[in-house]
Amino acid sequence: MSSELPSLPSVDAARPVDSTPPSPWRRPSAVIAAVAVALLGWQWLENRSRLADLQDELARRLTDSDTAAKEGRALAKQAQEGVQDLQSKLGALEGRIAESQGQQVALEAMYQEFSRTRDDRVLTEVEQAVTIAAQQLQLAGNVQAALFALQTADARLGSVDRPHWLPLRKALAADMDSLKALPQIDAPGVALRLETLVGRIEGLPLAFEAHPRNEAAKADAAETSWIARLWSEFWNDFSQLVRIERLDRPDPALLAPSNVVFLRENLKLRLLNARLALMSRDGNTFREDVRVAAQWLERYFDGRNAAVATARTDLLELQKTPVGVDLPSLQASLSAVQRLQAASERPVEAARPAAAAPARKSGR
Repeated sequence: MSSELPSLPSVDAARPVDSTPPSPWRRPSAVIAAVAVALLGWQWLENRSRLADLQDELARRLTDSDTAAKEGRALAKQAQEGVQDLQSKLGALEGRIAESQGQQVALEAMYQEFSRTRDDRVLTEVEQAVTIAAQQLQLAGNVQAALFALQTADARLGSVDRPHWLPLRKALAADMDSLKALPQIDAPGVALRLETLVGRIEGLPLAFEAHPRNEAAKADAAETSWIARLWSEFWNDFSQLVRIERLDRPDPALLAPSNVVFLRENLKLRLLNARLALMSRDGNTFREDVRVAAQWLERYFDGRNAAVATARTDLLELQKTPVGVDLPSLQASLSAVQRLQAASERPVEAARPAAAAPARKSGR
């Protein structure tokens, strides 16, 4: 008998079928992505932490720099205040130094004033007066001022009677006599006359511009006849057609209008140059300019005019003014004063070593 064994079911067929889907973490790509996301998150956190640290560091450094700047400004302000204080102290010191110097100068002047005797003061005053007189003569040519200064010096010497001053008074008297012998020149007056002539040049008529004299007989004032007046006017008009006149000079100089202006200006320059020569005591230049000015007046201007005649007369008188006289130098008086001052200083210098000898002995 054949017996058949029953068929057994297969193992796979016997297992139950799992219907759950597989987990994504079992995939390598998912793991890698998760790791990458984790790394990125960690990097972001790290960067954020570093950025926060940097911000804190920057804020701290800004705070430190602000504090340092405030401290620097405070130190600069203190330094500036210190400099101002020093400047004020320096100004006060300079003021005190200047005051002390002024006091020292005043003390030296007082010492010199007290140490100078009466005779020294008188000689100094006389020397100043003689020097002023010499300057007035050499610089300004003012004889009167120089004579007054010498007279003042002689009067000052006479107020203090000293026999050894007699040579000085003799020298002063000789210089005063020489000044009195000089011709007196009124330089300001002469300069004023020249300036007046310069102002009158424009109004002086020229010779060729002079009109002939009207010799026509005028009608009597008592005649009231209109026929006489008509005849007089007719005769005056008719007589002007032909003029016959005898001139004082045969050839009056004829000038163009432009040359007339130059003539007047050159004449003014001549007079101004004469004034400068008067101030500088140049007698030759003064006389030459006045002579040329008078010659031009005679040649080019109308001599019959009263103003021209007066101006020419003034120029002829000014030409005789003694300008350029040699003035004395007053050297005799200056030398006498200097000799007396040197003689008065010698005893003082001789007494100084004698006074210094005891001081050296006491020092030893």
